[in-house]
Amino acid sequence: MDNQYTLLLVEDDSFLIEILVKKFKDNNFNVIHAGNGKDALRKAHDEDPDIIMLDIILPGMNGFEILEKLKNDETVADIPVAFLSNLGQKEDIEKGNKLGAVDFIVKANHSLDEIVKRTEELIKKHRNL
Repeated sequence: MDNQYTLLLVEDDSFLIEILVKKFKDNNFNVIHAGNGKDALRKAHDEDPDIIMLDIILPGMNGFEILEKLKNDETVADIPVAFLSNLGQKEDIEKGNKLGAVDFIVKANHSLDEIVKRTEELIKKHRNL
């Protein structure tokens, strides 16, 4: 794979961060990490990622609040955002979709390879490749 995509990973679980970052880097992704909403919003502006993978349960501000702020900011509103969470209730998925998420991936239901593949597909779909 010759394309290198930039992923903003918003996650506060240090073990999960470690394995996700390694897996994405092994698949030629440039990974930027944010552990909370404030960092996520700043890095979305500074780094202009191809996609944002967002957990819901985060310190300070939850993933839904972060998504809402991203979508209400025209400078970053067009960056696709997908939830990557262990919450997978129908209400959570519907709320994410309503706020503008392009996908909702339940961590426990997918292998790391599947998560990487889905992420690549979402970027390509967003870019119409």
